[in-house]
Amino acid sequence: MVNYRKIGGHLAACGAYSIFGFNIILTKDLTNSHIFTPLSLFTLRALGAGLLFWTLSLFTKKETVDRKDFIQIFLASLLGYFGTQITFLIGINYTTPLDCSIISTLGPVFTMLVAAVVLKEPITTKKAGGVLLSLAGIILLIMSSTTAVADPTRVTTPGGIILLVLNCLCFAAYLGIFRPIIQKYSVVTFMKWIFLFSFVLAAPFSAGDLFAVDYAAVPLGCYLDLGYLVLFATFISYFLIPVGQKELRPTLVSLYSYVQPIIASALGIYLGMDRITLTKTLALIAVISGVVMVNKSPQRPPSPPRGNS
Repeated sequence: MVNYRKIGGHLAACGAYSIFGFNIILTKDLTNSHIFTPLSLFTLRALGAGLLFWTLSLFTKKETVDRKDFIQIFLASLLGYFGTQITFLIGINYTTPLDCSIISTLGPVFTMLVAAVVLKEPITTKKAGGVLLSLAGIILLIMSSTTAVADPTRVTTPGGIILLVLNCLCFAAYLGIFRPIIQKYSVVTFMKWIFLFSFVLAAPFSAGDLFAVDYAAVPLGCYLDLGYLVLFATFISYFLIPVGQKELRPTLVSLYSYVQPIIASALGIYLGMDRITLTKTLALIAVISGVVMVNKSPQRPPSPPRGNS
């Protein structure tokens, strides 16, 4: 029998990470304009997506959140949105689209490590070897990165790589740790509180930057990029990810991150924002090979049934 809910979960995860692939390029273009600081850009995304989720909640079934769950939702917003987005928005300034895409493939490795802690998945020799192989790929990328050139927007720095690795780690922790609370509530209810908390966290620190922007002088292209970031890369993608999480294991959801490098790298090379080199190719092969090793490792065996006492 066809499991349509499971198919919907796969489509949601694939759609979200496809959006993220385009997001790498458009965010890179927007941050290169130096019109918005990373924190002010984060605040605008949280505000725009939050308003959309709260508006959508007016037309959906009313759902009450238990008071004790607000702490978990706040922590989920701190880790799954504030942490991931700030590291991404700053790190993208110091990496090329292709390098950013290579680093994004580490998501499944980190998700498996989180699963080992949270879900008690076994740490096997193959899994450890895969992690080390992926780590070797990232080290190769760091060692080949350039820290000072005429156009810093077209190169990758070690600091940028570290920030994007932290981005992957934060999101992997979010997928693994907060899956129970995500499954407890509807997507709209959960996300409207996530973005409200995120906006409240960021607004006091970004207000000065936002008021300093001359909005009349902002080019139309920047507004279009910002519109995509708010509507697609924030509202729609963060709507789709919980849908996938409800039907799929965290590791399986994170595996769709492989869609990102395909889209971002192809688009970045086409637009002249990046180029393929032998070192980057070897780094990509090492990272993906390590991820494959990790995800082919044995999962936690099912617990034997307990007898009635």
